[in-house]
Amino acid sequence: MSHGLNIKAPAAGGLDFVSLGALVHRLDPGIIPFRKASNFDVHVSGGEFNTSANLSDCFGLATGVTTAMVNYPIGDLIHERVRAMGVRPFYKRFEHNGVNGPNMATVFSDRGHGVRGPVVFYNRSNEAGAMLKPGDFDWDAIFGDNNVRWFHSGGIFAALSETTGELIIEAMQAAKRHGVVTSLDLNYREKLWKISGGAHRAISTLSRVVENVDVLVGNEEDLQKGLGIEGPAVETSSKLDIGMFAGMMDDVVRKFPNVKVVATTLREVHSTSHHTWSAVAYFMGQDGSGKMIQAPHCDLNVIDRVGGGDGFASGFIYGLLAGETPEEAVKIGWAHGALLTTFPGDTTMATLDQVKAFAKGGSARIQR
Repeated sequence: MSHGLNIKAPAAGGLDFVSLGALVHRLDPGIIPFRKASNFDVHVSGGEFNTSANLSDCFGLATGVTTAMVNYPIGDLIHERVRAMGVRPFYKRFEHNGVNGPNMATVFSDRGHGVRGPVVFYNRSNEAGAMLKPGDFDWDAIFGDNNVRWFHSGGIFAALSETTGELIIEAMQAAKRHGVVTSLDLNYREKLWKISGGAHRAISTLSRVVENVDVLVGNEEDLQKGLGIEGPAVETSSKLDIGMFAGMMDDVVRKFPNVKVVATTLREVHSTSHHTWSAVAYFMGQDGSGKMIQAPHCDLNVIDRVGGGDGFASGFIYGLLAGETPEEAVKIGWAHGALLTTFPGDTTMATLDQVKAFAKGGSARIQR
């Protein structure tokens, strides 16, 4: 069965992958709660950027990111990490007024420990990324001049303001004109949508975006709250049970016949540092049939869970771009997402050899 994706061959000097989203810096005090923290690490992140960074640094693809950048020291810090991960930036630049912005957003996230879960909150006030709007980027030049093969964005960026979702739609439509494969990670964040129009606007905005999407990443909650897909009333005792996800695919296909693949991670949290991990993808066949593929289960001893989902998405996209079978693409995504939870920070420190070895059933035996 064909997976139904018509992916352009790589071009010399072209870009395999471009994402659109807001860059942020995450302050990480480790296992210490922020109310008692006296120091922290700084991680450069952004759900959409993370995929570009992972595909460049681990998987060796040529990638770019379209985003906002503020000309001040925090922007310099973030830009340095963009360059270090080998990602080509397409910036809309803003000047900081020295007092209250525009700003590069801050995410505060401790890691929790044991029975105490991580706590995430934001300072996205006067965020430059939220000011991005249609017309800020020349998409025909970005996609055409760079022979881009795949374009990606996410629900986090769509939630930032009334203009960011419209910008994603503009970019997706331009991508389609240039024969570029499109993907969206729904990444439904209730805190963000709550202050930008609530559940109704989330469904309205994301549904219009997904009308232009080939590959959709999102779990049952993302599909329900982000797209208004009700699905069957399936009660499961395990987050690893694919019953509800599988039961929603008919509704996804009916509402969005353009979507060719839906994929998500599966995670059972036993404690903050002990998870069981899997992934699943549903491929729509060109003959109208569907095929469900599930990755193996593995136990994770988690150092930092942030970015695991982006780790899966980037590995999965790599597999599809590399022409792997659907089964192998799911395994590569699953393996890379698992490895990403063993590193601090939001972006990868894994090598392609490590990912492929784990995908084939490798172990944590010492490598000599």
